[in-house]
Amino acid sequence: MILMLLIGAFIIGSVPTGSIIATIKGIDLRRVGSGNIGATNVMRAMGKGAALLTLAGDLAKGAIPVLAVRHLFPDTGIQFNSMAALPFQISDTHLALEGAVGLAAILGHTFSIFLKFKGGKGVATGLGVAFVLSPYGALMAATVWLMTFRISGYSSVSGLTAFASFPLCVYFIDYSVEKIVIGAIMAVLIIFTHRDNIKRLIAGTEEGFMGRKR
Repeated sequence: MILMLLIGAFIIGSVPTGSIIATIKGIDLRRVGSGNIGATNVMRAMGKGAALLTLAGDLAKGAIPVLAVRHLFPDTGIQFNSMAALPFQISDTHLALEGAVGLAAILGHTFSIFLKFKGGKGVATGLGVAFVLSPYGALMAATVWLMTFRISGYSSVSGLTAFASFPLCVYFIDYSVEKIVIGAIMAVLIIFTHRDNIKRLIAGTEEGFMGRKR
């Protein structure tokens, strides 16, 4: 059952929302701008409307699998005995399962089976997961995203800062060991998907939101 949930979440996460919208409009998104399938590159290629649709779809890809676990399987009876050796105690195994399913959705977006295991950065899908797991923590992280973007003008910097702050946001306003651990894993994953952006930021060649170097 757990494996099926994880596979299902990965498949849902793999649905390339931005690419589908671009294909309908006759655009190969991988050949436009940064080549990324996320809302930022969709904005560059097709404008605000298409970007908002992409954002909504990518948020849903993260939220739906977690909500499905929460509402369809309210009591799994799962015991993670193998986690006994971890330096922290997993007391809410169902929340841990929600987090695992959410992470599978993010991985699906990042390594889409429909795009030869290539995909996006996972920010919007990760935010969808975060809003289900910890609405107030996610709202604070989203606020960090907006503030950082307003100051820097870089979508990549905003995403990195928001997810780096998410575990801290959870710690201060929605404390849960499970949520903090899940948030930390999400942050590491987002940093990994932005590794090329980080290199460009260091080199001073990263593009701003609409493709202009800052």
